[in-house]
Amino acid sequence: MKVAYLVNQYPHVSHSFIRREIRAVEACGVEVMRVSIRRSGVTLVDAGDQEEERQTRVLLADGIPGLLAALARSFLTRPLRLTRAALIAWKFGRRSGRRLRTMVYLAEACLLVRWLAEERVEHLHAHFGTNSTDLAVFAHALGGPSFSFTVHGPEEFDRPESLSLGEKVTRSAFAVAISSYGRSQLFRWCRPAEWSKVKIVRCGVDSAFLAGGPLPLVTEPRLVCVGRLAEQKGQMLLVEAAAQLAAKGHDFQLVLAGDGPMRPLIEAAIAEHGLGERVRITGWLSNDSVRAEMAAARLVLLPSFAEGLPVVLMEALALGRPVVTTYVAGIPELVRNGINGWIVPAGDVSALADALAEGLQADRTRLIEMGIAGAAAVKAAHDVRFEAEKLVTCFAEVINRSQREPAEIRQPALAENL
Repeated sequence: MKVAYLVNQYPHVSHSFIRREIRAVEACGVEVMRVSIRRSGVTLVDAGDQEEERQTRVLLADGIPGLLAALARSFLTRPLRLTRAALIAWKFGRRSGRRLRTMVYLAEACLLVRWLAEERVEHLHAHFGTNSTDLAVFAHALGGPSFSFTVHGPEEFDRPESLSLGEKVTRSAFAVAISSYGRSQLFRWCRPAEWSKVKIVRCGVDSAFLAGGPLPLVTEPRLVCVGRLAEQKGQMLLVEAAAQLAAKGHDFQLVLAGDGPMRPLIEAAIAEHGLGERVRITGWLSNDSVRAEMAAARLVLLPSFAEGLPVVLMEALALGRPVVTTYVAGIPELVRNGINGWIVPAGDVSALADALAEGLQADRTRLIEMGIAGAAAVKAAHDVRFEAEKLVTCFAEVINRSQREPAEIRQPALAENL
């Protein structure tokens, strides 16, 4: 069995969960072709990401000339299918208000479908229900293989209509949500008759975390927040909560492990609150360095405003570190308040500060029990090996069904597709 994975930017420092999934799928005996629409544009510090980069083909590597050549080739060799794909692309572009950009995606799909044919790929799986799934839809209309896609959120759920999310489910062989919450949101945008197509395959952690925890308790009052420095991750409010802790005399150190567009504003807030001696920003880290930061933490924090189900929480809990996070999306499916962490309302600085204070003051026995509970929860629901097996089963079913169906069923008539 040979499948291709398609991602907008891969590898990326924040997409280690995709790398784990791909490698777990390969461990099941599946050959995987990696395709990225564009390069990430950030420095890859992790050796695993660097190796993935060497294995990944980039659609925009040859720029506009390469896309125009692929489009011309499709016009000459498959004009009817190109017409079908172009009409779908125009409809998608009208909904999104990005007609020109969507037609560029069509040209990218022309190149993609050629690569898939050359590599004899039997199924295409896209991550994120945004432009990568646009390409998968267009490639299928051009005569490419069946496709599926994983929806993570929150972006897909912020603008489902402009992303044609429901139609993408309709055209796919199946769609994947990473949580029950995510599945419920997909149910909102597709017909009830198609709900059975929506599967839950959770993001997973590998043996480096599952076999490594729960780790011994850290006694130092060290708080670690892992995540891209961006509005939705809530680090600005975390700095405000830290200021409240400092004003009340709590002893703590806060590490912001990551980087991103909000860094200048966060650094300014740290200076404004006089927290320069207490708060440190690391910049981008390798996976091993992130794991080391979490291992050295008393609590791991993620005060997000919007999420899918963050992998960093799985990693922290697997290591036996209680977490402080928010009631957002799929997070309550993993984090149980008072059992393996603390959950507070998103955007509530006082509640966040209170939870941090409680975690800093919790006794040794309670923190150890919470760490054990967290590691057990991740092992039960987020082992990447088992989640990859679910995907491989779905891939195999789709490929076997496609091989049994006549070509006219696999590629419906133009009128039926529009």
